[in-house]
Amino acid sequence: MKSLKQRAAWIIGMAMLIVASCPVLAMAEEEEYVPALYDTAWSLLPPVVAIGLALITKEVYSSLFIGIVVGGLLYSGFGFEGTFTHVLQDGIIMNLSDSYNVGILVFLVTLGIIVCMMNMTGGSAAFGRWAGTKIKTRIGAQIMTIILGCLIFVDDYFNCLTVGSVMRPITESHRVSKAKLSYLIDATAAPVCIIAPVSSWAAAVSGFVEGEDGFAVFIRAIPWNYYALLTIFFMFMTTLLRIDFGPMRKHEENAIRYNDIYTTPERPFADSENVKVNENGKVIDLVIPVVIIIICCVTGIVYSGGGFSGTPFIDSFANSDAAVGLSTGGLFALIIVVIYYMCRRVISFRDAMDQVPNGFQAMIAPILILTFAWTLKTMTDSLGAAPFVAEIIKNSAGSFLSFLPAIVFLVGCGLAFATGTSWGTFGVLIPIVIAAFEGLDETMMYISISACMGGAVMGDHCSPISDTTIMASAGAQCYHINHVNTQLPYAITVAIVSCVSYVIAGFVRNVVISLIIAFALMTLVLLVLRKKYGPEEKA
Repeated sequence: MKSLKQRAAWIIGMAMLIVASCPVLAMAEEEEYVPALYDTAWSLLPPVVAIGLALITKEVYSSLFIGIVVGGLLYSGFGFEGTFTHVLQDGIIMNLSDSYNVGILVFLVTLGIIVCMMNMTGGSAAFGRWAGTKIKTRIGAQIMTIILGCLIFVDDYFNCLTVGSVMRPITESHRVSKAKLSYLIDATAAPVCIIAPVSSWAAAVSGFVEGEDGFAVFIRAIPWNYYALLTIFFMFMTTLLRIDFGPMRKHEENAIRYNDIYTTPERPFADSENVKVNENGKVIDLVIPVVIIIICCVTGIVYSGGGFSGTPFIDSFANSDAAVGLSTGGLFALIIVVIYYMCRRVISFRDAMDQVPNGFQAMIAPILILTFAWTLKTMTDSLGAAPFVAEIIKNSAGSFLSFLPAIVFLVGCGLAFATGTSWGTFGVLIPIVIAAFEGLDETMMYISISACMGGAVMGDHCSPISDTTIMASAGAQCYHINHVNTQLPYAITVAIVSCVSYVIAGFVRNVVISLIIAFALMTLVLLVLRKKYGPEEKA
């Protein structure tokens, strides 16, 4: 992960150097340029190239950049100067100077800073000690892990590290295998963040949904996000019904019968030293900052929608500007959290300021992905992809359109699994979905956007090269390959039910009926699994 961050920092540094060394082109009135390949099948080539290269190379940054360059070449008619100008001036610089995009980036950085400060206070350790006195059973330890993972929804990285450090001693004392703990951590990271309106993921998705109210689209897509919702339901039910299957069953049986929470000889974290934490940290040092973030961001969103100017509360959410709301709320939350920690004397002002560059560094990878994804969308838009795809959709048969959400879900799963990034996946697919359904079928647009997000989360969830998967292994101190092998059957099971649910939703197009059917299918699968494998042996 360190090498990834170093590489991302090097790329950003080089990009900034190029921008600084290039003169800003003078603006002159001229006739609007229309590329020769505008509104043709060639307009889809940039995202196709980006997706194809990502699947082949399993490297998202260079794949997105090459897709951007291809878009610039097609736009300029393969002219060097035109390509360079379009990619740099019309693409990267324009997107990084856009007020909405900058607001999203500000929120990400402030969130990264707050997360870094949270990890210094000792609040997680205090919470672990408190929970240890309240949790008495194996099932209770697992349920507490799931609940804590659901509560920490502001960021998946923070989720993995915090839940792991808090619940490790508790789950070890109740003989929960490392593989099971890492699965519960991983399955409550991205799936929870992708349905939480106040999170870095909500900000990212809102940034990709151009031409629409990104935050409103995100909210309306939540009940259609079957993979995220069913994953949370699946975790609770498999824990309560004591169902384990696939490689996970062997790990859990070894933990229960022989107190072997590792199963395999590989134990890379077995002898690791405990991280030194502030001894004065308390449970409130974890809970209060999270509450502060939620309150400040919700308040910021209401403010951006005119809530302080007489607009009704619900309308203020609908009219809100996610970038303004989240960035404003994030900055106020950062200030309040710093003051709170200093009053609590768990962190000094100097230590708090030291976390500013650390927080920025933690968000370099998301910033890079967002910048490239925004620029790729600009290239695609400049080639007329939206009118081209819209015309295809208009001429398509209704029965074919009904299967599109399921197709988008499967494509998202494959791409995110191959690249290890969900942000890069829905950054490429969401603009295409918007172009396909915008102004034609609003309900299908919401279903397909949620399918894109759910598929991206599923692929990222079980990809061995995903940052979140790696951090879940580290948080649980589990051998990484064991984590990947044991959670894959679980993720695939939920993905199959989700895919079938998207097929049904494509025909039914009723949010309540479709959601009931999805949960009914998941319940049926759980009952079949329980009957086939039976409950695990009690500890």
